[in-house]
Amino acid sequence: MTTAVPILALDQVGRRLAGREVVRAVSLELARGEVLGLLGVNGAGKTTTLRMMAGVLAPTSGSVRLAGADLHEQPELARRRIGYLPETPPLHAELTALEFLGFCARLHGVARAAVRGAVDRVLERCELGDVRRRPLGALSKGYRQRVGVAQAIVHEPELIVLDEPASGLDPVQALKLRELVRGLGREHAVVLSTHVLPDVAACCDRVAILHRGELRHVGAAQAAGTSALCVGVSKALHSEDWRRLPMVDAAEPIDAMQWRVRLAPGTAVDAFAAAVVGAGFGLTALGGDRLPLESTFLAIAASDARGVAA
Repeated sequence: MTTAVPILALDQVGRRLAGREVVRAVSLELARGEVLGLLGVNGAGKTTTLRMMAGVLAPTSGSVRLAGADLHEQPELARRRIGYLPETPPLHAELTALEFLGFCARLHGVARAAVRGAVDRVLERCELGDVRRRPLGALSKGYRQRVGVAQAIVHEPELIVLDEPASGLDPVQALKLRELVRGLGREHAVVLSTHVLPDVAACCDRVAILHRGELRHVGAAQAAGTSALCVGVSKALHSEDWRRLPMVDAAEPIDAMQWRVRLAPGTAVDAFAAAVVGAGFGLTALGGDRLPLESTFLAIAASDARGVAA
């Protein structure tokens, strides 16, 4: 049985900037029809990794392959087969949305006769029809962000790389963007970098978490966590108080009187509840953790907060 070649494959990718290693030995694969959420605190190495995925930045070590072809050896593939939205969209303020997207379509290799149809489709898809003839410099930040998404998909690329696409969008626009990303994920391979964890849960099939330039976690977006409980107490506590209980692996405050507690494997919930009561913490509530992705992200981010990558 033949195994399909992934659209995107990173093999031990690393990058040094200003003599400093900011991304180390990252290996990932992404198939068509899949959305990958890329998470990490500021300075984790996300932007550098995204730029290498998009063919904008060459890796110092390892390889980035697009459908089996090495992007470093064939950089022209990025222009035609990858769509990239950087955190700040590369817009020309004096052009209208219609003019700018036509320019982007030609830049990405769309045949001249097909440009108008491609632009009309992406204007409709990103709901930009009402502002198509207005200069980009006169648009609100939300509309400019949508134009940025439009330029990344106007040429129907195999791989779409989006860096913080929801930045500047109001809640209604953000919900529509989620729908757009889910739709794109049915036909393309999509990498979505965001700080908004609900967007990852709503849009993504898998999640990858970077910390200090290293890939610390890859897993299903809906199950990216270990066994955890949300615990309410009546006594003000510190993390060290929880760690005195032998069945507790980690504890993170949700607010002053609520904690997210991860238990050691095999721990029975009733034994944990008895231990909390016996410790005099004043147990007021006990339930399953409804945010396993958040738990995983916070645990990784807190594992070594002293060091950062660029």
